[in-house]
Formats: sequence, C-alpha cells, structure tokens
Amino acid sequence: MNKQALVEWVHGKIGGTKVAAEEVVDGMIEQIIGTLKKGEEVSIAGLGIFFVKQSAARMGRNPKTGEAVKIAAKKSPKFRAAKAFKDAVK
Repeated sequence: MNKQALVEWVHGKIGGTKVAAEEVVDGMIEQIIGTLKKGEEVSIAGLGIFFVKQSAARMGRNPKTGEAVKIAAKKSPKFRAAKAFKDAVK
C-alpha cells in the first residue's frame, strides 16, 4: 500500500471528495512529523509508538582505508509496534 492507496481507502470510508481525503492523510502525516520534530512521541493504540532516538557522536572506521572517521550525532525516527499489531501480523 502506498499513499495514494491510503487516500483511496479513506475516500471510500468517509466519502466526500478525493481532495478532502488526501488532505486528511496529508494532515495526519504532517501532525506525526511535527510532533516528532518537537521531540515528543506519537502513540496510536493498537498500532504502536513513533519516537525520535538520539545517537551520540562516535568514532567509526572507513572499511576501505582503515582510517578513523568521526560520525556526527544525529536524531532518527523510530517505530515500536504495539503487541496487538505484532500479533495480527504473525
């Protein structure tokens, strides 16, 4: 399933126009991203938790040359699936 298929599904459920359904899907995605940017987590019952993980700066090694390389700190979005979601997919 991609974004367009999700828009089609929402359109089938709520009716109205496809433009309105796309606005709903886009709005949901924007809200999740905006909340994660603030450093907060998004918890959706039965689905899981979206959160941001901070990775510390560290030293790595270039596998080709063996040279030590500094790897900068970064933030990465993560997802932890809910038990109900995991059980449904099994």
